[in-house]
Amino acid sequence: MSRGDGVRDGVLDKGAAPHLAGIPVHVGIIMDGNGRWATARNLPRVEGHRRGVEALRRCVRAAREIGIRYLTIYSFSSENWSRPVGEVSELLGLLRRFLRHDLAELHSANVRVRIIGQRASLARDLCLLLDEAEALTRDNTGLTLVVAFNYGSRQEIADAAAKLAADAVAGLVKPEDITPDLLESRLSTAGIPDPDLIIRTSGEQRLSNFLLWQAAYAELVFLPIYWPEFDHAALLSAVQEYARRDRRFGGVAARTGS
Repeated sequence: MSRGDGVRDGVLDKGAAPHLAGIPVHVGIIMDGNGRWATARNLPRVEGHRRGVEALRRCVRAAREIGIRYLTIYSFSSENWSRPVGEVSELLGLLRRFLRHDLAELHSANVRVRIIGQRASLARDLCLLLDEAEALTRDNTGLTLVVAFNYGSRQEIADAAAKLAADAVAGLVKPEDITPDLLESRLSTAGIPDPDLIIRTSGEQRLSNFLLWQAAYAELVFLPIYWPEFDHAALLSAVQEYARRDRRFGGVAARTGS
C-alpha cells in the first residue's frame, strides 16, 4: 500500500504533516501467552485471559501516550474456535465485557474503534456490540483501535479475491486491470495504513495468519514476555527497537561519503 504521512478522521491523509521520526504510525500486536502465563502460576487458563484484558487496557493507554496512530490487536483468530468450548465461551464473554465496560472510556479518549473479521456466524448480541462500538466512535480522530476478531488473513485475502472476481463477472473491472492496490481496496483493512511494526509476545516467532498481506514490509519484534505482563515499558522497548531498524522496502540505503 502506498503510505501517506498522516491521518484525518481516523483515515489515512496523504496530505498531512510527517509523523514524528522513529514512532511507527501503525502497530499490530499478536497478544500471545495468556494460557501459559496462567499455567506457570498454577492458575486456570481463564485467569490468564482476564489478566490479558488488563494488559490490553495498558497497551491502549501506552499507544496513545507514545503517539501511535493505529493499533491493531489480534483478539480472536478464526482458528481459535477449535479451543475447548469453555475457553471459547470465556473469551467471548471477555470481549463482551470489554466492549460494554470500556467503550465509553475509549470514546471519551477520542479513540476510534474498527472491527475486522467475519461476523456472519457470530451471535446477534455480539454483532450489535461490535456495530455499536464502530458507530459510537466513528468520528473520533485520535488513536484508531482495530480489533481483529474472528479474523484470519488467508480468508480475508480469499474474500477480497472473490469480490474482484464478482466485479469482473459483472463487467465492472477487467481481469488485466487488477492490481495489488485494487485487491487491497477490497481487504477489510482498506483505508488503514499498513503496519510498520508487528509485535508478538510469549517468545513465539510467527505471524499465525495475522495481516499477512499488510505485513509485507513490517518490522517484526518478538518479545519473550507473556501478554499479561505487557505494559508501557514493553511497548516502548519494541518501538525503540523499531526505530533502530533500517527500513529499505526492498531498495538499498543511499551511500554517504566517497
